[in-house]
Amino acid sequence: MGKINREDMLELTRRMTLKRNCFSRIAGAYIDEEGFVDGTFNQHFLNLSPAERQLNLAIAKAVPFSDTNVQLKEYSWKKDGSQRRDTQKILMALKECELKNDALLDVFYEVAGESYQSDGPYAVYFFYGNYDVPLKASDKENLWESEEVYKFLICAICPVNGDYEPGEPECGFMYPAFKDRSSAPYCIDVFQRDEEHPHTELLSDILFVQRK
Repeated sequence: MGKINREDMLELTRRMTLKRNCFSRIAGAYIDEEGFVDGTFNQHFLNLSPAERQLNLAIAKAVPFSDTNVQLKEYSWKKDGSQRRDTQKILMALKECELKNDALLDVFYEVAGESYQSDGPYAVYFFYGNYDVPLKASDKENLWESEEVYKFLICAICPVNGDYEPGEPECGFMYPAFKDRSSAPYCIDVFQRDEEHPHTELLSDILFVQRK
């Protein structure tokens, strides 16, 4: 069973502030309680106002900053099944296009609307970011040289009120997983705010993943 290193997550969240922002794009959809999309958005992250950026950074940060290996767990794709291939391919393509393909996003929103269990309207938020991972010396001090550029997506699903104001994320994920300070494309870190009553449909009907 894969374990997430808390220090890796903290390293990422340090780049999720107004001054050290790692995100370049945000996209999402508002979905009603019956699973129908009410509206979508897709824009450059820096085009948001400072207040909007702060609000959305808090939503994105909730996923990696959650309780590691309790609320946030590592999963992998099943070795067989077309759903696994389709889901993974969609996320890989969304990462590669930096969330600029609305048709791919619409496919994900449709799957979420069909499967996600909610008592009220909710929003699906996607963030695209990249982090220039610095090398570390043997004493764990950062060196100037870059080891790799970690390109990733964060998805957060939040309840919303009638004015589309989001509440705290109920669940979400980070893809690909950030493992040993590097990208792990066949793994995904999945967040459940209430680990005792998780949204299992996110795992079984949307992502089609399993614990390693």
